[in-house]
Amino acid sequence: MKAKRLLAAALVLSMSAGAAAAEAAAQRQITVSGESRLQVAPELATITLGVTEEAEEAAIAMSAVSDAMGAVIARLKEAGIAAEDMQTRRIAMHPVWSQDRSYDSGGRREITGFQASNTLLVRVRDLERLGPVLDTVLDAGANQFQGLSFGVEDPSAVQDRIRGAAVKDAIRKAQQLAEAAGMELGPVRSINEHGGNSVRPMMAMEMARSDAMPIEAGELTFSHNVSVVFDMSVPGGE
Repeated sequence: MKAKRLLAAALVLSMSAGAAAAEAAAQRQITVSGESRLQVAPELATITLGVTEEAEEAAIAMSAVSDAMGAVIARLKEAGIAAEDMQTRRIAMHPVWSQDRSYDSGGRREITGFQASNTLLVRVRDLERLGPVLDTVLDAGANQFQGLSFGVEDPSAVQDRIRGAAVKDAIRKAQQLAEAAGMELGPVRSINEHGGNSVRPMMAMEMARSDAMPIEAGELTFSHNVSVVFDMSVPGGE
């Protein structure tokens, strides 16, 4: 019985020592974030445009909007915009209220008409034709713009190009920190990907039409971030 107790005590001490060693090893780790950036030229532009009309009757307002948007879509097709690069985003109808605040009215407001609108998203894949396309839709009757943004055909391909660079950036930083602390950098324990993002230049559109609409696409900035956990050890082995 005494021998069994001694064996059990030895096992407990051994397990405690192993746990302490594992805890010490876990404490000799470093977590470093890595980031990479890449600037690329835009490949396409996305425009959000629309038509808004008012009339005393809802049906007349919506009919006017439908006719105007039909003309806009027809002109876009003539300009070479494919059907899959046009998408209706919103169709709306709102009442137009009177603003009669005279004493006799008692502050009551009445519906005096209706405002209908139709919003369309358009992708322009040939940036050299962007200015002429904008002039075309203005001529056709578009009277509402919510701006435009620039992008690339395959954002995931750009992220693939910079994902490895983000990991290399984390390794470089970890080596510097380990050397500064008098430690040796060990193997990678884990890599956590925080994803990436892109900064897409956006611009507001002026309602007034000009004979020449200058547009500069500039560059797009893509970034990717990772968090990497490394083991560290004392030089000479401890």
